[in-house]
Amino acid sequence: MKIYLIRHGRQCSKRCNVDVALAPEGVRQAELVGKRLEHAGIEKVYVSDLIRARETAEAAGRFWKAPEEVRPGLREISFGRMEGLSDQEIEVQFADFRREYARMERDLPYPGGECAGDVVARALPVIREIMESGAETAAVVTHGGVIRSLTAYFLGMDLAKWRLLGKNLENCSITELECRKEEDRVWVERFNDYSHLEPYPELLRKNW
Repeated sequence: MKIYLIRHGRQCSKRCNVDVALAPEGVRQAELVGKRLEHAGIEKVYVSDLIRARETAEAAGRFWKAPEEVRPGLREISFGRMEGLSDQEIEVQFADFRREYARMERDLPYPGGECAGDVVARALPVIREIMESGAETAAVVTHGGVIRSLTAYFLGMDLAKWRLLGKNLENCSITELECRKEEDRVWVERFNDYSHLEPYPELLRKNW
């Protein structure tokens, strides 16, 4: 079966992992990825419980017309005490942690939050459930930390290096998994595919 991992659209705040609605650009991104996969045969959509993911699924899902199921296990990695802070505040308050984290020697949890292994532990059962569902094609609307962590796991990478996957993971990008339940194997067919956004530079992360 195919599983499309889709990052949510652009949210209306740049603060760390705040549970807010999509920006207008985020709605447009969601519509574009929805149209891109309109004929992919998506049978069911699994969605993080955070607002930006649910609104992305709603906008994209108009093209898919598939039932949706909200799963908290798909929510973004917890940034702990960093959540709600600006990038500048994080740089000052967590400078020591950021230096250690950048070395990628251990799968460090964010202060008071999660590490990649924690994300895999709660998100992987959802992926296994999808593989067992009998569907041929499903979409998972989730977050950058979840997509990177799961991709690193399926590729057999050291989870300490999960952030090497997609320095700028685009909003509403597509990561495609090919899953064979009988072989208990997952192939990463494509990662961070955002060709549907490229005609619209204002929708790319570098221009946010």
